Amino acid sequence: MFYTPSSGGVRTYLEAKRRWLSGREAHTLVVPGARRQRTEAVQTVPAAPIPFGHGYRFPLRTDGWVESLVALRPDLIEVGDPYVTAWAALDAGRRLGVPVVGFYHSDLPRLIGSRIGRWSEPRVEAYVRGLYRRFDLVLAPSRVMVEKLRGLGIGQVELQPLGVDSVHFSPGRRDPALKRELGLDAGTPLLVFAGRASREKHIPLLLEAMERLGRGYHLLLVGPGMPRSVPGNVTVVSEYANRERTARYLASSDGLIHAGDSETFGLVVLEAMASGIPVIGTRAGAVAEHVVPGTGLLVEPGNAAALAEAARALFANGHRGMGRLARRRVEEHYTWDRVLERLLDRYRELTGQPAPVTLELQIA
Repeated sequence: MFYTPSSGGVRTYLEAKRRWLSGREAHTLVVPGARRQRTEAVQTVPAAPIPFGHGYRFPLRTDGWVESLVALRPDLIEVGDPYVTAWAALDAGRRLGVPVVGFYHSDLPRLIGSRIGRWSEPRVEAYVRGLYRRFDLVLAPSRVMVEKLRGLGIGQVELQPLGVDSVHFSPGRRDPALKRELGLDAGTPLLVFAGRASREKHIPLLLEAMERLGRGYHLLLVGPGMPRSVPGNVTVVSEYANRERTARYLASSDGLIHAGDSETFGLVVLEAMASGIPVIGTRAGAVAEHVVPGTGLLVEPGNAAALAEAARALFANGHRGMGRLARRRVEEHYTWDRVLERLLDRYRELTGQPAPVTLELQIA
């Protein structure tokens, strides 16, 4: 379900892992598609498109998925979807006698509660508890998500952060021409936010912060669904930006500003840090785990005035030095080599195979 051309962090993780495992282990990515197809590394299983869902598809039945998984005969199944394919993976794992790992990418109770009302959260929590207790291992990308799952009574939870391509997202992508394209002087502080304009990103707070900052600062908003009515010191690119454009936007800006308060990981934060720019974020969710002292500034959530004041402080106190420290933190902790070596070691333990294990499945 989370695998489309415009998907965010989950697809980035799946593609990075597929590339990294190529030549190391056998690995098949099983994803929803229009029809059943099989290449060397990816298999699609038919699933219905979600109306107005920007390419997302929602599997409605388990049988085709179970059949595909059993035919692949993997040593381990990792599933990143909490819906139909999760139950299919558990069924296939039972038939094959192999471990099944659930990767908890989204804060499902909060996500659904924000859409249909907080009244739904206890029911969704009960669903999450009933599903994830069945997995042999549950992975969560941040400490805040680990603690939430443990609070639901799910004991077999471990921290497994995502990573970032520190070669692609690099200070070397910095292009001074970007500011000229935006009509800015070289010395004008340029902030950036890249991502979907979903409710939990709190884009209106960024716009209010820019109104407070005035014409001496500029914000570049990049991503589908961005608002059209914005202050004069905001430029909107309201479309999906590919990896090349995103890397250029990040490295050519002076700082990332992020008002979201419920990120389960916040991959764009690490991409910005890898690009050598500091981060202004909120002291909530996974963003606060990445932005340690010296790599950016954190403020209380829901406060546009505090975001604006943090921007002023950032550019008054050596933002370039913070950017260098941010880059170093990514290199030390969050490269895909570091992250995926750790994951592969854990899967070897889980399967009881000291030699390289065949990772045959990833359901998205």
